[in-house]
Amino acid sequence: MFSKNLKYYRLKKNMSKKELASLVKVTPMAISHYESGERRPGMDIIKALASALDVRVSDFLCNRNENLTFTHGEFRKGNKLPISQQEYVRESVEEYMNRFYTIVDILGGEVLPEAPACHGVNLSVSVEQDAKALRKYLRISEAGPIGNLVELLENKGILLCFLDIESNAFSGMNGLVSGRPYIVVNKFMSPERIRSTIVHEMAHFIFAWPEDICDKDIEDRATAISGAFLLSEEDARRELGIRRSAVTKDMTLICKEYGISMYLLVKRAALCGIISDSAAKDFYIKAGQHGWKRNEPSRIDQEEPMLFSQLVFRAVSENEISVQKGAELLKQPYDFVANQCFAAEG
Repeated sequence: MFSKNLKYYRLKKNMSKKELASLVKVTPMAISHYESGERRPGMDIIKALASALDVRVSDFLCNRNENLTFTHGEFRKGNKLPISQQEYVRESVEEYMNRFYTIVDILGGEVLPEAPACHGVNLSVSVEQDAKALRKYLRISEAGPIGNLVELLENKGILLCFLDIESNAFSGMNGLVSGRPYIVVNKFMSPERIRSTIVHEMAHFIFAWPEDICDKDIEDRATAISGAFLLSEEDARRELGIRRSAVTKDMTLICKEYGISMYLLVKRAALCGIISDSAAKDFYIKAGQHGWKRNEPSRIDQEEPMLFSQLVFRAVSENEISVQKGAELLKQPYDFVANQCFAAEG
């Protein structure tokens, strides 16, 4: 669909309608008409648009699955991400999911696990109980470290999309694509922050939130559930002991084991009464002086969504699609896809 593709590539280029119109020598209103689908430009204008946005004409002409329906979640209250970047996030999700569902349709919908029901878990009076309920919902143990969280959720029917957003103003968002939940996160964050953001977003669509709870309380509760989900009180006491007088270097091993930041570990330890509030405050001050609030050193490997690639490689290997088609779907070089699907000769 030309209109959606045009808007996606304009936003990806971080270009306003006015700036693009100036380069193509049309009016900003014309760009609006093109993106809304009210008008379609001639091939000369399409070529000029492609040149201005540094894309191929064929990129504009890629088909979109008009049967897909999207319900995007809200950005967090107080979010400082510009409106244009918020639009880019939504358009990026739709562009990605269109490519993803192309291969799903080719292989058959049964390649996806059954989509989990949304808003089916009631909140309790305890964050710890909510975290256990979330683990139970995902059919995993109530305690203990969680390995590859991205792989776990993909196998539970939750779709994940990682975007390159060079801004601290965006961490994640959730929504539905044809009734199936998705989570989109900022790939520029640390692996630990990505994990906590994923659980935060998952809490939004798994729990049934009362109508009388305000947005800030929802955000705070989802954040608290995320921390307890990744490191339960039971695990915190077993790993740290009943009481600690200070934050010590050996605690980084627990961070690595549970895939969490030291900030989160200290927060959980304070909430569980393992360390004092003053000891936690002392850590925050020292960590802040080292720039850890935004750039705490990562101790774990990045977890990446693999389902899309796996389905494409399967389709290529089984001759359902060509290597070239697979490369186009994944937006990867031809040789990369070929090497993943076929053994080297000789």
